[in-house]
Amino acid sequence: QVQLVESGGGLVQAGDSLRLSCATSGVIFSNYLVGWFRQAPGKEREFVAGISWRGDRTEYADSVKGRFTISSENVKTTVYLQMNSLKPEDTAVYYCAARYGSMRYDAREYNFWGQGTQVTVSS
Repeated sequence: QVQLVESGGGLVQAGDSLRLSCATSGVIFSNYLVGWFRQAPGKEREFVAGISWRGDRTEYADSVKGRFTISSENVKTTVYLQMNSLKPEDTAVYYCAARYGSMRYDAREYNFWGQGTQVTVSS
């Protein structure tokens, strides 16, 4: 059974940094990828970043390019989202999700989800 557990959220000021972690277990280590999504109150869940199992492909939403970095380590069992230069509009619940297959940007394409971690950026 695939399980994803996020950690690392919190309350920060604009311009600060945070690193989110997503610990994965139960995945079959081939042809899967992990994505980070976020959902602000009253808004749809949106794609933030994604990384292939091999780590050789990463994708970012335009709104976070140059500020956020997705990476993986620990034999690919942990995926990180380094968030720099945070803005108030980055405030949301951040989720990690996994799917088997190619990169997708629609949350409905992901089968496995963590419980989410709150990120709040004050101005």
